[in-house]
Amino acid sequence: MHSCFTCLPRSGGRVGSTHGDDGAFRSVPTEVTATPVSVASKLTLGDTDVGRIGLGTNRLGGAGASVEFVRAAVAAGVGHVDSAHTYSGGGSEEAIGVALSPIPDRCVVATKGGWTTGRPDVLRAEVDESLGRLRTESISLYYLHRPDPQTPIEDSVTTIKECLEAGKIRHVGLSNVSIDQIKRAREIVPIVAVQNHYNLSERRHEDVVNYCAEEGIVFVPYYPLHGIATPSVARIAGRHGATHAQIALAWLLRRSPTMLPIPGSLSLEHVTENLDALKIELSEAEYHALA
Repeated sequence: MHSCFTCLPRSGGRVGSTHGDDGAFRSVPTEVTATPVSVASKLTLGDTDVGRIGLGTNRLGGAGASVEFVRAAVAAGVGHVDSAHTYSGGGSEEAIGVALSPIPDRCVVATKGGWTTGRPDVLRAEVDESLGRLRTESISLYYLHRPDPQTPIEDSVTTIKECLEAGKIRHVGLSNVSIDQIKRAREIVPIVAVQNHYNLSERRHEDVVNYCAEEGIVFVPYYPLHGIATPSVARIAGRHGATHAQIALAWLLRRSPTMLPIPGSLSLEHVTENLDALKIELSEAEYHALA
C-alpha cells in the first residue's frame, strides 16, 4: 500500500514566529485562515475501513464489566481495538475475546507480542496464547511490541512473518521503532501500521509520522491524550464547545492523514466523546496554534 499523502497542512502564507505555551520559539505561517478544514473520518487498516479513532485497552481487565464495556464501545462506533499480550496480565485480550468473538468484520482487533524479549521461541508462544485469549483463529493485526536489543529485529519479524504465512496473523505492525527499523522490517514483510508514543507534547517521532504518511502506513499514536492541559488547547476547546481531549484528537487527525489515535478508556461516555472528535474541524490557524 503506497500513497503520496501530504504530511502537514500548508497555508501558502509567509513564515513568522511565535512562542508556544512552553515558551519555545518556533516558526509558523503568518497568513493562516480561520476557515474550518475537514479531515477524513476513516482510513484503511490492513484490509478494513475503520473510523480514525480507536480504543486502547492497556487498563482493561477480564471482569464482566470490561466485557460489556468492549461490546458497548464497538456498538457505539469503535472500529479498532488495540491490546497486547502483557496488558493486565492477559486480562485485556481475554475480555476482548469474550466480548467480540467472533470478531465483527468491520472491527480490527490488534495485539502485540515481544515486550520482554523478541526471541523467536517466545514470540511463537505469545502468538498462540493471544489467539486463545482472543478466541480467534487469526489475529487481524499483530505488532512486534518493541525491538529487543539482544535479538536482531530481522529474527523477530521473520518469526511474525512465519505466523502470518501459517494463517495465525493477517497483517503485521511494529511498535516503538525508528525509521531504520521500519525499513529493515519491510525488507521481510509488509508493515501496515506503526505504533509509537506521540501526542501534542511528545514529538520525538515526527520523522516517523512523516515517513508513515509518505509510505501509506497507518501511524497509531499511543498515549494520545497526555500533555493536553495547555492554554491554547483550553482556548480552542472553549471556542468549539469541546473537551480538551477532543481538541487534542482533532489536532492529531489533522497532523497526518494516516493517523489513528487509540485513547484508552474504561468509560463509554468518554469513548463517545472521543469519537465525536471526528466531527471537529480545526481551522488552519487553530492547527498552527497547537503545532
